Amino acid sequence: MTPFAVTSPPERTDGLSLETLDEVQRKVLWLAVSLVHHANKVRRVESGVKVGGHQASSASMVSIMSALYLGHLGPADRVSVKPHAAPVLHAINYLLGRLDASYLTELRSFGGLQSYPSRLKDPDPVDFSTGSVGIGATSTIWSAIAQRYVSDHFDVPRGGRQIALVGDAELDEGAIWEAIVDPMVSRLDEVLWVIDINRQSLDRVVPDIAAGRIAAMFEAAGWHTITTKYGSRLRELFERPGGKGLRRRIDVMSNEEYQRLLVADPTELRERLPGDVKSVRMNVNKIIKELDDAELLRAVRDLGGHDLGDLLGAFREADAITDRPSVVFAYTIKGWQLPIEGHPGNHSALLSQEQWEQLASHLGADPTAPWETFDPDSDAGRLCGSAAERLKTDPTPLSPLPSVPVELGRNHASAVSTQQAFGRFFGDLSREAPELAGHVVTVSPDVASSTNLGGWLNRVGVWNMRERRDWFADEAGTLLHWREGDRGQHIELGIAEGNLVGLLGELGLTWARDRQPLIPIGTLYDPFVNRALEPWSFGIYAGGQSILVGTPSGVTLAPEGGAHQSISTPSVGLEQPGCVAWEPAFGQDMEWTLLHALTQLGRDGGSSAYFRLSTRPIDQELAQVPDDAALREVRRQAVLAGGYRLRSAAARPEVTLVGVGAIMPEVCEAADDLERSNVSVDVLCLTSPDLVFRALQARKGIAEADHAILDDLFPPDRASPIVTVLDGHPHTLAFLGSIQAVRITSLGVDDFGQSGDIQDLYRHFGIDTDTIVGAALDIMDG
Repeated sequence: MTPFAVTSPPERTDGLSLETLDEVQRKVLWLAVSLVHHANKVRRVESGVKVGGHQASSASMVSIMSALYLGHLGPADRVSVKPHAAPVLHAINYLLGRLDASYLTELRSFGGLQSYPSRLKDPDPVDFSTGSVGIGATSTIWSAIAQRYVSDHFDVPRGGRQIALVGDAELDEGAIWEAIVDPMVSRLDEVLWVIDINRQSLDRVVPDIAAGRIAAMFEAAGWHTITTKYGSRLRELFERPGGKGLRRRIDVMSNEEYQRLLVADPTELRERLPGDVKSVRMNVNKIIKELDDAELLRAVRDLGGHDLGDLLGAFREADAITDRPSVVFAYTIKGWQLPIEGHPGNHSALLSQEQWEQLASHLGADPTAPWETFDPDSDAGRLCGSAAERLKTDPTPLSPLPSVPVELGRNHASAVSTQQAFGRFFGDLSREAPELAGHVVTVSPDVASSTNLGGWLNRVGVWNMRERRDWFADEAGTLLHWREGDRGQHIELGIAEGNLVGLLGELGLTWARDRQPLIPIGTLYDPFVNRALEPWSFGIYAGGQSILVGTPSGVTLAPEGGAHQSISTPSVGLEQPGCVAWEPAFGQDMEWTLLHALTQLGRDGGSSAYFRLSTRPIDQELAQVPDDAALREVRRQAVLAGGYRLRSAAARPEVTLVGVGAIMPEVCEAADDLERSNVSVDVLCLTSPDLVFRALQARKGIAEADHAILDDLFPPDRASPIVTVLDGHPHTLAFLGSIQAVRITSLGVDDFGQSGDIQDLYRHFGIDTDTIVGAALDIMDG
């Protein structure tokens, strides 16, 4: 086993004793490794499944995080910790008094410390949920924009640094680069990323030498780059005669070759390090002959990402940059200080009991009292205490959203699409509830006009960090007025749906972070909900509350063809936790449901919402909205519960037709045809199959929800065979037959579409009037 190598830092920097900081980072390393060790080697696991916990990935981050938390962070700073360094975060929080000792034995246990940092599920302070690689890192960008936005519009102070601690293999994720190249990002000077260049991914050593190329990509995107590659000991060797050759030798060495040196014993290291080039070999040999074995082992491991003084200097340099974001490339060793350091298979490796006890001896820890902390009166104890005091924040009361009106006073008449009603909603809201409208912020990935946000955008302007001139303001034919400044209420991003939902999630967190709620509403074409699904879902998992509008949707967007016709999104919405999915058919339904969705934002116990809308104009008379105030309120409540009875047969129906969204005209026409054939029909219009399914689960005792809507829609005395129809995958509504145990036929779209007219596509997929009638007659005969 390669002997452990310990860096001996210089004494002080800016009044901070690096010797004391080194003592603390040793304790952090010990605690992080021990958290994982206890979960895997001590705690009994009934299933026998490996718990895991990433000791090697944690070790590479110990110096970076110790320097950051103990020596640099301020109370307003937020940090996104790379997923596999969660044990390090918990270890630091424990030393700062922010985590109870009882949790140290509960890593990855039910109700214990989560496998990856979680804002909502971990018991200690976590700024960003991470775990889906790339998303946690980019959250700092969206958090910075959200914080700037809320401070521009409300009495909220500007925040501190938005810091991401990122694994180098994480830079393979496309989400990283989509975020970095957005034009707005290059002016976010509060953003700081620290890249853990440990040269390893899960399966292997990262091939080639990519750090320089990646740094150039950051620079091209407008970032300030800082590199901490070599520690003070190696830099001193580089200054000796022959030192330039040593530096050149290590600089050009492939990642794989360098990692191989880390598992070599001193004899093998003396042979391998000089290389094969004669002139270089002579210079390197001249230097390493002056070093004893322990010094040589320490020197080859002396990287900048483990040099506490260099790290603190890099953080200070980044703080001095006031016109663009910064990125620090910190070279580290995966498994630093551990017997598994540098080995390509160390990602999931766990120390044995013997190795763990050896680590205790090396770090000065007591394996019989693994959770022992510092004496508060010791230098290390005082450093932890001062850091804890520095990072304290005063609780701020939540500013509640203004009250949401029940209606907006619009008469939804003639033929209107739900997308048109959505666009008109904002003007109506500004008129009826201007204070509430002031909390609305819309976001789109270059589709504001084609998702009917043009009128709103013209009314409120576009938010930007600086005023920008609209060069077409005096052009008579310009319909969209692009007024940009720090008071606008629409944020326009480039065409990257992942960026849209990333920002939407952080705008939906200002109520928790800044105690000032917003009403974030994002629009995108519905087929691209699937492209945005993971970061959208992850934002909800992290606690973000927002509204996502997918429009236009389905094969109803007939001329656009299969590439733009969504199929699976109705079931995606139904299955998404922390979110209510809506697909209203009529303008009034859209207004009621969207107003209700606003009431669920910006508060504890709140919820996100997903709206699936259409560009198909529908005759609003089909909705038969009651004029009587009492009956109208009954309808509104039914709409918000998930659906309503649009038509009821005089007696028990022979068949029940259930429709959702833009397909309702065909459902109503089919009911007319059946009634002309003396078939008694009930017609139901569902606004949220999601809520109806939740009600069914609640009735079965599987979930908690109000299930009264089931008796309103499917009372036992009106039970009959069901035909369901929607412009989406038919299985979305297949559960309805189980409510009263009746036969069911589910019509919908189960294949890719193509260009055509609406009726062409409806006939092709069997969701046209004739097919609905045929399905009803067949199921009655069945």
